Formats: sequence, structure tokens, C-alpha cells
Amino acid sequence: MKYPIPVLFLLLLASCSGSENIPAKNEYPVKPVPFTAVQVTDNFWSHRIETNHRVTIPIALQKSRETGRIDNFRIAGGLQEGSFCTIFPFDDSDVYKIIEGAAYSIQMFPDPRLEASVDSLITLIGLAQEEDGYLYTNRTIMKERSHFWAGSKRWEKVDDLSHELYNLGHFYEAATAWFQATGKHEIMDIALRSADLVAKDFGYGKIENWPGHQEVEIGLVKLYRTTGDKKYLDLAKFFLDIRGKGTGTPKSYNQSHIPVVEQFEALGHSVRAAYMWSGMADVAALTGDTGYVNAISRIWKDVVHRKLYITGGIGAEGGHEGFGGPHELPNERAYCETCAAIANVYWNHRMFLMSGDSRYVDVLERSLYNNVLSGVSLSGDLFFYPNPLESNGQHARSEWFGCACCPSNISRFIPSMPNYIYAQSGKVIYINLYVPSRTGFEVGGDSLDISQSGEMPWGGKTEITIEPTSPVRATLNLRIPAWAANIPFPGDLYEYQTATEKEVVVRINGKPVSYKTEKGYAMLTRRWKQGDHIEIELPFGVRKIMAHPEIADNRGKVALQQGPLVYCAEFADNDSIPLSTLLLGKETAVNSSWNGDLLGGIHMLSLETLRYGESEEDQQATPYILKMIPYYAWAHRGKGEMRVWMASEKEALKLNPPAGKM
Repeated sequence: MKYPIPVLFLLLLASCSGSENIPAKNEYPVKPVPFTAVQVTDNFWSHRIETNHRVTIPIALQKSRETGRIDNFRIAGGLQEGSFCTIFPFDDSDVYKIIEGAAYSIQMFPDPRLEASVDSLITLIGLAQEEDGYLYTNRTIMKERSHFWAGSKRWEKVDDLSHELYNLGHFYEAATAWFQATGKHEIMDIALRSADLVAKDFGYGKIENWPGHQEVEIGLVKLYRTTGDKKYLDLAKFFLDIRGKGTGTPKSYNQSHIPVVEQFEALGHSVRAAYMWSGMADVAALTGDTGYVNAISRIWKDVVHRKLYITGGIGAEGGHEGFGGPHELPNERAYCETCAAIANVYWNHRMFLMSGDSRYVDVLERSLYNNVLSGVSLSGDLFFYPNPLESNGQHARSEWFGCACCPSNISRFIPSMPNYIYAQSGKVIYINLYVPSRTGFEVGGDSLDISQSGEMPWGGKTEITIEPTSPVRATLNLRIPAWAANIPFPGDLYEYQTATEKEVVVRINGKPVSYKTEKGYAMLTRRWKQGDHIEIELPFGVRKIMAHPEIADNRGKVALQQGPLVYCAEFADNDSIPLSTLLLGKETAVNSSWNGDLLGGIHMLSLETLRYGESEEDQQATPYILKMIPYYAWAHRGKGEMRVWMASEKEALKLNPPAGKM
């Protein structure tokens, strides 16, 4: 089968938001600028994107070979004998995510060798696919002896742990990515044979059940956008609407306890949840379903007001890799899975695209710069699965995991990062992230190029140059981040210890201008001409943050943030002394200085604290200069203590009780 290449849809389109602004033309009212149309020119993100291409993707491919993930396709395709090689029946999905990441990466770094490797993988996937389109190597290889999560026949435990549909969702995302990057049809043919089988087997009057792990909904929407075949959109909506009322066993772990439009709080496995909310946003944008929008808006409020870590992480509990109760945000036990942070970015981006509201970008940015980046080392070859906010030396990044969802997810996410910088709605242009970069827009039939320069995330000044082909009237919406105002992010979960009196300053061609603000944006409307120059100066001091008093672990403590970056104290910078014995004064000044030789170049914070003896019997305190680094950079210098939240009240110190007193 051959399918015409459609208008390029951004593959990592993320979507969702408030109940206002349901798009009349059945799409998101705000359109992201595809990452393929953005050239990042800074020393922060461009290095990470290149490292992902040069190191992370090749390592992910190598590990997939070493662990048997690729051999599973060879065996299923009859090229090799043997049993299923890996641990989990969802291991196929890692290969699919790597293909998706490679598709994004080769559009920025043409790489014939990588392209040939992926083409060979696609051939193996095609051979592993059964004649009627079924694609799931564990069952094809093991048949009735398939993994016990999957049961003895197709779709038998689809609502539980089989991951048959989860795998396919990632494959459909990979297929659309590779097809749109290369124009090659082989992978799309495989994907459509698979999706046609799913559409044949599932639906009202057929198998009325839902995926145990959400993801296929996002993939089906991408197939719909690519082919225009509405049955894929209808199938995505079916998998959402049947949830909680089909033949499966309802449970909050996978958000099937009640129908999705009735849900109002974040429960269960956090990755499953955020993938589902992203899929609901996509379907809502394409169908105008206000029930979906109302539900995900309620859930967003529950997350941001009661269940979100200061690092942008979601998922407090390791047992079910998911949400705890209201204000249940422990630090050392924090799960904050890397995949969940990525899913949180996807979801909040969709929320922004539907509403044009910067509060969603505030959450996106926090997750992006902190929890997501913590998940991969500066060298691109070591990974975190959970990302705690406190460690006593028990945590270290790993080369790979038995369950390798996070490394493969990183490999596809990092090259798509430029997707989140810019967006457009008609004659309104959004600058969401202040990242030195270049891109272009079409406004009313005219071309308008924009370039940014500046020091983000290390400084608050950004310069923007406007270059239209001819004078054009447009509105530039410059985001005013929450960290530059007087709340860390929406809601009352966290607050700054002191308010800033500094104003956001905007200049056009060197002259200060007044501006109207709407939904968190400074709106600049004028007739832009060649060479117009904007400067935006955001307050950029170090801010001390206090948590809601219901968060037990953070009572009497503060966290420090500069710009979008949350900071932590680590053993390597502090003489390996117990960080729990240090007390920060509320009025203590914080010094921020650049160290280009440490951890790839960072701003290090230093501040005077009082160091107490390690025992409650020793109440003498001596001055100690505490040093702190960006949270994303921890765990690069061996195992040791790390803390985000530091004691600011003596009661919050952790001191050993006197002898004989327990």
C-alpha cells in the first residue's frame, strides 16, 4: 500500500487545557512550530540534542541488541531459533521508541548509517508481524506459553498487563515519525496492517475492553492525522470511552475505575495516567468533546494543587509507580519516574495548545529542566528510572534497566525538545521558552523570521530579532514565567519566602514599552519591520521556596531555585558532611557564581548556614558555607548524600538522639 505524504504534523504534538477555547475546526487552536523548523543555537540544549544523537541513541540500539530485544523480532520472523529473549512482554516498545527518536534526530543530523540501521530494524519488524497484522513478539514466539501477563490467547488480558496495545501505540508513533522523516512506506504499511486488525477486533459489539497501559490512543491519533482515515480516530475514542464500563476489571491503578469523563483526581500509575490525559486532549481537539476537556482540566488542578513535586515530577509512590494522596510528596521515597516527567511535558503542552495559557508551560518548563534532565547523565549514557529529591547514597544512574522504558523514552524525547519553544495561532506568535534559537512563521501571507539570543537558563536577559520579508502586523506573546513573578507555579502547593519587587522589563529598539498581559504573556502588537529588536529582562535572583504545610516532609524547610532550575545540595561539594545537620537562616543571602569547569558548566550557589553536631546532645553550631548545584546535575561524582529541601527551622534538622533515648 502507498499513502500520500500529508502536510507535516508534528509527531510529538502535545495537547490539552481548559474548557474554554474548544477549536471550531477540530484541531488545536494553537499550533506548535515543529522542532524540524527550529534551530537551537545555545550551549545548553544544542549540546544535549547532539549528545542524544551521538551517544544515547547508539547506546540504546546497542543495549537492545545485547539484551535480545532485537533478537525477539528475528525469532518471531523465523530468521533465528529460540525462546523469547527478554524479561517483559512490553520490551518491543523500547525498539519502537528508539526508531521514533532516530526519526527525529536524523532530521537535524543526517546520518546514513543510523538510517540504514533503522531500515533493517523495520524489515525485522515486518517479518515478525503475523499474516493478519498481529504484532507482539512474545506471543508469536511463545504461542500458548506466552508471558503470564499476556494469557494464552490474543487480547485475553489486554485490560491488565499484556501491553499488546501499549506496544502498538509506540509502534504507531514510530511509524508516523519515520514515514514523515524519510518518506519511506514500509513501516507505515506494517503499522496500518496492525491498526486495521485492532479496528477489526475491538469496538462496540466486538471486544469491548480497554488497554491496561494507555498509549495506543496517542498512536492512533497520529495515524489518523497522517492518513486522514477516521476509523483510527474513532478507535482511539472507543478505547477512552469504554474505559471503566467495558468487560475488563475496573481499577484506579490504570484509571479504569470510572468512565474517563467522570474522573476528577489523579490516581494510579502516573505514566499510564498522563499518557491517557494526553490522548484525551488529542481526541478532544479533533472531535470537540467538552467532556474530555472538563475532565482533564479537573485532574490538572488536582495534580498541580496537591500532587506535583517542586522538580515537576509526578508519582510519589514506588509500589505502583504512581500518585499518592493529597499532599503526599515524600522526598527520599519520591518516585518521579523519568517517563512520567516526559508524559507530564506531553500533557501540559497539549493543555497549552488548547488554551493558549502560559500556566501549562510553567509546569512543562519545570518538568523539562529538572525531572526530565535528571533522568539522563550529562554524557548521555547513564540513566535514572526514579528521580528522588533526597538520597543517602543509595542512588546511582545505570547503563540500562531490565525495564528500559526510561532510556528509550529519553532517546525519543530529547531531539523533540525544540518543539516546545514556539507556537502560533493566526497572527499571534508565542515565545514560550527563552532558548537561543531561530525559526520562521507565515503571518497573513508574509514570512517573519525570529531569532533569540541570551543566557537562559543562566540569566534572565533575552534578545529577540524580528526579520519579516516586508512589514507585517502581528502580536508577539512573550511568556512571563511564574518563576519571574511571585508564585513558583499555579496553585498554593508552593510559595516564595519573599516576594520580588523587580518588574519584567520589555524594550523595543532600545526603548522601554508598556504592554498588556493576558494568560501570562506580555502582548506586543505592532507592525513589525526588518531588524526590529526586542529585549526582555526577567527577574533572575535566587528564590527560596516554602511548601504547603500539609506536605509533611517539607515542614520547616526551604528549596532554592534560580530561573527555571531547582537546586540541591550534594556531598561532593560539601565535604561529605551530613546535610541534615545544616540550618539555613531565613535572611541568609545567596551567592550565585559561574563555574565553567564543573558538571558541564553551571551556576553554583553558596550561602552561609549553621552546622550543628550530629547528636541532639551537641547543640553547638558553627558557621558553614553550603554549596548547591542544579538538581539535574546530581549523581555525577559517585554515591553520597543529596537534598533538595534544606532545614530552615531547627525542628527540621535530623540529629541523632542522645544515648539511651529513642
